[in-house]
Amino acid sequence: MSNENVQEQTNLDAAVEAVVESTENSLEEQLAAAALDIEKARQDVLYAKAEAENNRRRSLEEVDKARKFAVEKFAIELLAVKDSLEMALADQTGEVEALKNGVELTLKQLVAAFEKSHLLEINPMGDKLDPHKHQAIAMVPSDAEANTVVQVMQKGYELAGRVIRPAMVMVAAAK
Repeated sequence: MSNENVQEQTNLDAAVEAVVESTENSLEEQLAAAALDIEKARQDVLYAKAEAENNRRRSLEEVDKARKFAVEKFAIELLAVKDSLEMALADQTGEVEALKNGVELTLKQLVAAFEKSHLLEINPMGDKLDPHKHQAIAMVPSDAEANTVVQVMQKGYELAGRVIRPAMVMVAAAK
């Protein structure tokens, strides 16, 4: 081989070695960048998982608090009713009319507390029997149309549209 060929071969070998070294460096850099991306993705997944767990825990705590304190407003309203009843019992004047007026005012307080809490009275006198809201305990002869409530034995109640105690009623029997 001539000097020129040797020189050319050396240059070619150096160029190949530079390309190989450059490719190796490039691959190592790419591998390092990929490893950083994977680590960042892993950290993001861990963060998202921790955040989801925190949200779940907070939600459970809020549900627990809501369950514990759901009747708080209603209880506060009833405290005034209890106070009024205790005052009536403590009254030593013996005035029946004053006691009656006090009981009527206390009943108004109780009705107002019920209304604020969406606890509504079912008093179906004269209405058609509704088996979802009324419980017929007897049929009685009457001039009213059949299955019409003619006597309310016990009022019913519904809480926010849901019957919690049906009204116990007597209905008119068919003629």
